[in-house]
Amino acid sequence: MAEENKVKLLGFWNSPYVKRVELALKLKGIPYEYVEEDLKNKSSLLLKYNPVYKKVPVLVHNGKPLAESHVILEYIDETWKNGPPLLPQDPYKRAQIRFWASFVHQQLFETMPLVFKSDGEAQEKALKEVFEKLSVLEEGIKNIFPEGIQIIEHENVGLLDIVMISVFGPYKVYEEVLGLKFIDPEKTPLLFSWLSALLEIPVVKDSLPPHEKLVGFLKFIRQDALNSTSA
Repeated sequence: MAEENKVKLLGFWNSPYVKRVELALKLKGIPYEYVEEDLKNKSSLLLKYNPVYKKVPVLVHNGKPLAESHVILEYIDETWKNGPPLLPQDPYKRAQIRFWASFVHQQLFETMPLVFKSDGEAQEKALKEVFEKLSVLEEGIKNIFPEGIQIIEHENVGLLDIVMISVFGPYKVYEEVLGLKFIDPEKTPLLFSWLSALLEIPVVKDSLPPHEKLVGFLKFIRQDALNSTSA
């Protein structure tokens, strides 16, 4: 029986995509084996299981591999009915969650590297874009939380929460590296309350990359990018 539910996750310690899958597995209470990949020297296992993109995460369930975090998350939700559902049953609410999860990923997550890898006017432009999109998200999720942020517990963490945590869960690290506020309780109070509530949940808190290690990594990435620009 154990063999029928053998789950392996190939990942990298600070990948937001991997963190999404890890958190979903933990929320659902699914036992799994984690395999840390060296992305500069990819293992034969990774190349075997993801020959198309050769990237993490890869979820291997009973020997069958799946790639791409959004595909894996929906597979987890459809395969394991125990634990909190990642998507609501109502089709309209489900579509809303998918829409905003896509917005967080495409409009915010994909803009963030520009903030870390630039300085001066280029960074100001990227920051302005991020803050504008955070304001759009603040307004948008008022429909999801019409009564404000209620108590969020392990049992009602879903897809949108997971994506938001993967992007902004370590926001205090970003603030330390860049010396500015990202999630401001005055400018985006709903987002601040939402993230704060999520980060109080032990399984969510434990899913974040180590603070100091991530600070060091992002400082290195930033300095390397700035050095390349000025060279």
